[in-house]
Amino acid sequence: MLKNNLKRLGVIAGLSLTLIAAGCGSDDNADSKDATDSNGSDVNYSEEVGYTITGIEPGAGVFKAAENAVEEYDLDGWDVQASSSGAMASALGAAIDNEEPIIVTGWTPHWKFAKYDLKYLEDPKGVFGEAETINTMAREGFSSDHPNAAKLLEQFNWTTDDIENVMSKISDGATPEDAAVEWIEENEDKVEAWKDGVEEGSDSIELVYVEWDSEVSSTNVVGQVLTDLGYDVKITSLDNAVMWQTIANGDADAMVSAWLPATHGDLYEDFKDEIEELGTNLDGAKIGLVVPEYMDIDSIEDLEAK
Repeated sequence: MLKNNLKRLGVIAGLSLTLIAAGCGSDDNADSKDATDSNGSDVNYSEEVGYTITGIEPGAGVFKAAENAVEEYDLDGWDVQASSSGAMASALGAAIDNEEPIIVTGWTPHWKFAKYDLKYLEDPKGVFGEAETINTMAREGFSSDHPNAAKLLEQFNWTTDDIENVMSKISDGATPEDAAVEWIEENEDKVEAWKDGVEEGSDSIELVYVEWDSEVSSTNVVGQVLTDLGYDVKITSLDNAVMWQTIANGDADAMVSAWLPATHGDLYEDFKDEIEELGTNLDGAKIGLVVPEYMDIDSIEDLEAK
């Protein structure tokens, strides 16, 4: 009888130890899983973003490049969602506020890089191309019709920091016109270099641009400088293709919004023989897929098909 009781106690003790060990093991596994989840190494970001890239206007080069990236990287089932640059920025901000994953079409210069901690996904296949330039284009005959205005446009050149400063002012609530005036007052030496040898005028000049934050900023700054010189300046927002066509047709005078070689490359090829090229106004522009820094992902190759 005593022997049976001892055996029963041994079984119970052994079972208790097993349950305790199992319980400890479960806690350890839970802690380990929590740790893994917290650093994001096991997060399926493709699934988390719903296999969606938040894009901008469908006619934009970065949008087309994103669609090409879906094909080149075999991201079957992915969608490049069309919206606008403003809607994209709003979606990005909302995701960051909640520390949620998001992938957007991005470009530099843009105020979002100053406001948020962001990174480009590596593009080993080179779908988005190398660094870009932003260039100034005019209708045929513009330089002979308005030689002083053309000279100012040829001499207009600034940096990513310059344009992002204007964009930040607008993002913080200033009107594009007020932001341009304020930036010009803060950067008199640079503006004087643009105006070197340029005489005042009174001609009417129409500048066209695409409704991107960068181009809103640059066009308003240049327009204000021309206005200060006495010109009667009108600025008009158009879609990408219409902007190029309007310059080529001579229906508007100039633009400072030509991204090359990738973003507007196809439009440049269509219209290059019908426009005047007045030079590069910004070096070091870039396009690609952009994510918040807190996402533990580095390359487009890290994304998975649906």
